[in-house]
Amino acid sequence: MKKADFILIAVVVALAGVLLIFLYGQSGSGAYVQIEINGEMVETLPLDTDTTYEIRTENDGENTLVIKDGCAKMTQANCPDGICTNHMKISRNGESIICLPHKVIVTVVSGNNSDEIDAVA
Repeated sequence: MKKADFILIAVVVALAGVLLIFLYGQSGSGAYVQIEINGEMVETLPLDTDTTYEIRTENDGENTLVIKDGCAKMTQANCPDGICTNHMKISRNGESIICLPHKVIVTVVSGNNSDEIDAVA
């Protein structure tokens, strides 16, 4: 390898490092989870309070959301695939769990006003 190849590799690694720091360094822990059913906000729950929330949809869909130790996890769902129950716990701002058959979206949001336009928009 030539000297220019090493410089190119170093630049790519440095840019990847900066990108990772930017993406994961700024998205701190969220303060709340918002629950949407069919595009409508139905509930906002704090992440700092351990609770179990039963989500029921109009098409007889049932999901169980458990908030424990500052993380939210979908523990049960009566949908055919159950993919949402296999999703990891969420706690960082912007993370979400989605149940497509029931049209349920659980998203972590910060304690700030969620209606504000962010830097991404």
